[in-house]
Amino acid sequence: MNTPASREGNLIRYIFYIIGYLMVAGVIKLVAMNSPLHLWDLILFGLVSLMILLFFTYRFNREQRYFDREFSGSWLNNFSLTIILTIVVTALRIFVSWLQSYARLRLYGFQTIYLRHESVSNYWFMLVALGVVLPILQEFLITGFLFNYTFRRNTLMTALEGILTSGILYSVLNWQASPLLLLINALFGAIFAWSYLHTQTLWMPIYLAILNGIILIIMT
Repeated sequence: MNTPASREGNLIRYIFYIIGYLMVAGVIKLVAMNSPLHLWDLILFGLVSLMILLFFTYRFNREQRYFDREFSGSWLNNFSLTIILTIVVTALRIFVSWLQSYARLRLYGFQTIYLRHESVSNYWFMLVALGVVLPILQEFLITGFLFNYTFRRNTLMTALEGILTSGILYSVLNWQASPLLLLINALFGAIFAWSYLHTQTLWMPIYLAILNGIILIIMT
């Protein structure tokens, strides 16, 4: 139960991680619905987000000691790959925003909320909350912990199953009413998961997820 080798322990730990993520997501939704923003709501968001971020980081670093993996290099050592994936994620996000601007794709739910409560303070809050905080937590949840607990075998089939599962979970966590947007989100999630498997460092998918989130907010 006390190590990531325990299936029952992993399930319990993962449930706690999901609860932590939902706490942050709930606080973000609570703050975003208010216009203008309330100081105490922002303080609550800061405290809860910091607490869960530190908790996720501590747990992930601790659990990494139980896993021996062959590293192909960090995201900084894969400079050319970093540049390529940066271009791919940026181009895909801009393309999706272009389709939305011509009404060929529906807006994301948070974009509709923002347009109803549009303000400078709301913009900066969303940039931090949806562009930075949530993407980091999501990558811990659906890439780092997920692959540590479930997809640990070094086989092609396991890798493909992990990438597909991570993409689906990413789409679920960023749930949208549009099937096409769900598919697009799943594609982004799969790209982030593949980058983790290739570099064996969580910094790469976290960087890509933040890049995607920030561009999404900027293009709103």
